[in-house]
Amino acid sequence: MDNQDIKNRFGIIGNSPLLNRAIDVAKQVAPTDISVLIQGESGAGKEVFSHIIHQLSARKHGPFIAVNCGAIPEGTIDSELFGHEKGSFTGAHEARKGYFEVQDGGTIFLDEVGELPLGTQARLLRVLETGEYIRVGSSKVQKTNVRVVAATNVDVFEAVKKGKFREDLYYRLNTVPLRIPSLRERKEDINLLFRKFIVDFSDKYRSPGVQLTPDAQELLMNYSWPGNVRQLKNIAEQIAVLEKERVVDASILAKYLPMEQQKSTLPVFVKDGGKEDFSERDLLYKVLFDMKKDMVDLKKLVVELIQQGVNSGTFEQNSSYINQLYDEVSPAPAAYLREEMSAQQPTLTIHNPSQPTIGNGDYMPYETQDAEEVEESLSLVEKESDLIKKALKKHKGKRKAAAKELGISERTLYRKIKDLNLD
Repeated sequence: MDNQDIKNRFGIIGNSPLLNRAIDVAKQVAPTDISVLIQGESGAGKEVFSHIIHQLSARKHGPFIAVNCGAIPEGTIDSELFGHEKGSFTGAHEARKGYFEVQDGGTIFLDEVGELPLGTQARLLRVLETGEYIRVGSSKVQKTNVRVVAATNVDVFEAVKKGKFREDLYYRLNTVPLRIPSLRERKEDINLLFRKFIVDFSDKYRSPGVQLTPDAQELLMNYSWPGNVRQLKNIAEQIAVLEKERVVDASILAKYLPMEQQKSTLPVFVKDGGKEDFSERDLLYKVLFDMKKDMVDLKKLVVELIQQGVNSGTFEQNSSYINQLYDEVSPAPAAYLREEMSAQQPTLTIHNPSQPTIGNGDYMPYETQDAEEVEESLSLVEKESDLIKKALKKHKGKRKAAAKELGISERTLYRKIKDLNLD
């Protein structure tokens, strides 16, 4: 039986290479009797492939049952799978056969096998390895000849690393891995599937057919489809029943597609592995902390320049960085700095209008932790004013040459002359 015959028989639509590869694997593994682990997202069609494996195997005349492991309560899952004896637990009024006993000679499809409790996983491993099991409340070992096809939409290997899934069971089930592609991985099949679903539902509800415009087809292909084929079928049914317009464009189709959560491209500060969200106040504190760091660096350089006598070589090495920090922190007007610096203590403090205030409205000083006390004046305004005057005098008032000597831009020099009233 070729792939097209399998598609026709089991209602599979599409020609994606990934889909064809999955059918090839299912077709090759079906005649054997080994366990298969089908992996794929929810709604991708994992159960259809379990039917393919069963129907193409030697067990096709035997029973087949699909068990959703995630839908059975943890307290009763062992009883459902392996059976129980009368009186083995409260409510066990009579003995009951489990699925492994009833399906002897056939196939059991364990959907969402990753949801099994660890104790049940140990029982399942024994069945897979020896074909033996014990009913709940019994001590008698029984045999079964059942093929297990398991499926999951979670990353089982990650569950193994977290201790939520037995490693030995993972490798026993994963003898032949079979991965079903998601719908967004087979975009070329989306429009074909949608047309098939629309035709089916139009016949079912006796409604006129629906056509998609090119922009609607583009939207259909570019949507992420988190629910895969199941979601696409649901959307097609809604449109067939509810939509009055039989020619559907992108604006109409968008009303039926759930809005996806947009991922922000803004930088986010992460704390404790991203478990807590930062408020605007936290972000503001972060910005102010970075500003304080820049100011501390600036003050340290100024103190070093003063201690070294501000010779030309030292100034040339540091003037570029000083000017960069000066522009970044947007210094206060000179008059404000003179007033604040007049009563300055030996520890160098520079105020910035954007820095946080204390309760009474005074500015919180940025303290220099490593600077040593010096007896001479540490007024940044006075030293800056003297340097600019010397540079202007040296170059006979030529501001362009003076700016170059100072290592700053001519525009910055004009602003400093104005702020320092040097005209």
